[in-house]
Amino acid sequence: MHYEYTTKGTCSRTIFFDIEDGKLHNVQFIGGCNGNLKGIGALVEGLNAEDVIAKVEGIRCGMKSTSCPDQLAKALKEALNK
Repeated sequence: MHYEYTTKGTCSRTIFFDIEDGKLHNVQFIGGCNGNLKGIGALVEGLNAEDVIAKVEGIRCGMKSTSCPDQLAKALKEALNK
């Protein structure tokens, strides 16, 4: 299933991703640090969405209370609860 999540509190604005059989695919961040966010997408490709949440939830960016990886965790939680 394809999902779109509008981020809050980060340089990235939107995250697009697919979840198929509990696995994460095609993660794409719009805005933010292009190379780093492409790297996150590549690193989480094919991983179990629950495992990704466990690894990246709560990561902060500088003095912000969130980060792009943390926003990905929030997006995944929302998608899994639908």
